Amino acid sequence: MKPSFSIQLIAPLCVLALAGCSVLAGGDRQSTTIYAPQVRVQADPAWPQVDWQLAIAKPSAARLVDSPRITVRPTPGELEVYRGATWSQPATDLLEDTLLRGFEDSGRINAVARIAAGIRSDYKLTTDLRRFEADYRGGDMPAATIELNAKLIHSLDQRVVAARTFVVAEPAASTDIPSVARAFETALDKVASELIGWTLLSGQRDEARQSPSQPVGK
Repeated sequence: MKPSFSIQLIAPLCVLALAGCSVLAGGDRQSTTIYAPQVRVQADPAWPQVDWQLAIAKPSAARLVDSPRITVRPTPGELEVYRGATWSQPATDLLEDTLLRGFEDSGRINAVARIAAGIRSDYKLTTDLRRFEADYRGGDMPAATIELNAKLIHSLDQRVVAARTFVVAEPAASTDIPSVARAFETALDKVASELIGWTLLSGQRDEARQSPSQPVGK
């Protein structure tokens, strides 16, 4: 049996209790659970060590995607939200925080920061988050689906070094919201890992093209 969905706006969350709080909806008190994915990307031994600096631009997204509401696609032509559940922050912030932490923890790059930090970067990573939703795909079980397009840009001349679209669909163990949230945690880990590795390798290849004596992956 599929969980309840609602396309109505969720009332503002209580800021005093991160585990959940009561909101008023139609005169009834409804419990809202806040889900905060905890993702720690593990560095892949195949990732190259690089000596350039990276600035991460805040991900862009359509208004419906860039929301703390947990969206679900029960059928191909419908997009709704889970009732009584929300993310701890909008999807673009979840992605940005995961990428920044992943690059920092990898130990493979000299310096990485949000573009707003104003560091002098050699490359800039931009992302457009297209989907961040639970998708039933015509079946009985949802899959946490994340789709984004990424571009690695050379900061000096604004040249697009590489561009790629990433899609991850992680099946949930069941239809209940906690299972869906855990599937999103896994999907976010996978897409961040793929994106980080691709960024490091793409940037290193571009550096090698500019300096032929520099081997890729070292």
